[in-house]
Amino acid sequence: MIRNKNGALTYEEKCIIKALLNQGWRNQDIQALVNIGREATINSARITETKNDATIIAASDEAVEFFKIKKNSYDPKTGLNLFDHERLIRAREAMVLGVQVFNSPAMRFKSEVFTMLMNVAWTYLLHEYYERRNVRIVGKDGRSLLLSQMLDRQDCPLSKGVKDNLKALKILRDDVEHKLLGRADIKWLGLFQACCLNFDKAICDLFGDQITLSHDLSFALQFTKMNLEQLTTLNRYEIPAHIDAVDARLTEGMTESQIADLEYQFRVIYTLDAVTKSRAHFQFVQPHSVEGKDIRNVLVQHKLADHLYPHKPGDVVTLVQKKAGKVFTKHNHTQAWRKFAVRPRKGATQPENTKHDYCVYHAAHNDYTYSDRWVEYLIEQISDEQKFMELKSFRI
Repeated sequence: MIRNKNGALTYEEKCIIKALLNQGWRNQDIQALVNIGREATINSARITETKNDATIIAASDEAVEFFKIKKNSYDPKTGLNLFDHERLIRAREAMVLGVQVFNSPAMRFKSEVFTMLMNVAWTYLLHEYYERRNVRIVGKDGRSLLLSQMLDRQDCPLSKGVKDNLKALKILRDDVEHKLLGRADIKWLGLFQACCLNFDKAICDLFGDQITLSHDLSFALQFTKMNLEQLTTLNRYEIPAHIDAVDARLTEGMTESQIADLEYQFRVIYTLDAVTKSRAHFQFVQPHSVEGKDIRNVLVQHKLADHLYPHKPGDVVTLVQKKAGKVFTKHNHTQAWRKFAVRPRKGATQPENTKHDYCVYHAAHNDYTYSDRWVEYLIEQISDEQKFMELKSFRI
C-alpha cells in the first residue's frame, strides 16, 4: 500500500519516539504527543514500526524536552506554533496592536502608528508566503525583502486593489517621518478599514481559515458614534494644505474604477429606513453577495464605459501573456469569452447582453471592450494547467 508522504514520520520524530519508548512511555501517549499540530496524524502502527527498527538512534534528553515544549506551544484556537509560525503570529499581533491603538481614546498619533504597524504585519505575512515557496527573502547584504518590493513581484498573491491600498498606506507611513498628520485620521478611515479586511482575507486564503482575526476583531476599526450634525461638521472641516497634498498623492495615476475598488478603500453608505423591531437599522453585507451587488447597482455612480472597460481584445491578449508568462492567443481569447458566456456571438439580436463584470457592448461602433477584472479572471484560469487545457480544447 502506498502511504501518504505527509503522514510519514520524519527521522527526528522517530528518534524522539525511540527515546520516549526507552523512558517507558505507552504507545497511545506517544501517539497523542506526536499528533499535536500535525496536518496528517499517525496511528499506533507507526510507533510500533519505530520500536522494532534497530537502526534508529534515540534522541537526547535535551532534544526530547525541547520537542515536548514545542508541541505544547500550539495555540488551540489558531493552530499556530511559537517556534514554527513566528512570522504569522507576529503579523497577527501587529494587526491587532494597530487596531487597538487606533481605537484607543488615549492615543493621539493614530494614523502614524497604524500605518507603521500595518507595514510590519503585511511584511511578515508575505515573508512567510515567499519562504514557504523557497523564495530567498534575505539578500547577500543581510537585508530582507521590503513590502514594496514584494508588491511589485509578478508572483505576488495579492490583487490589484489590495496592492493599491498598501501603496497608499506606504505613502502615509513615509510622510509620518517628515510631517504632522494632525487630526486627519478620520480622512483615511476607509483606507485603514479596507487594509484590515484585506489582511484577514489574505491570511485566511494563504494559510487557512483557522487563523482568522474575525473572532478577535468583529469589526477591524470600530465605527465611532456620530450624529448627523457631527457628520455635517466633519464634511466642512478644513484640512491643512499639506494633508490635502498627501491625500492627492494617494490616488495619483489611479483610474476611477481603481479608486472605487472596495479592496482599496472601504465605504459604508448609511440610509434611514422604517423597519420592524426585529431588524437592525444598520446592516452590513458582503460587496460580492447578491444583496451587495443589488445595493451597488443603486448607489454606485454610473461612469463612462471607457474608464471601466478600457481593453480591446488585442490588449487583453497582450496583458494576459505578459502577466501570466504563458502563450495566450486571440483564438484562446475567443474560446474564453464563448466558454464563459461573457458576450453574445457576432450578429446576435441583442449584442448588449454581456456579463457586465467583464465586458460591455458599444453601439456607436459595434464592438466590445473588456475590464481589468476580465484580464485578472483569465490570468487565474490559465495559471491552472488543467483549466487552461480545458479552455484550449473548447470548440468554438
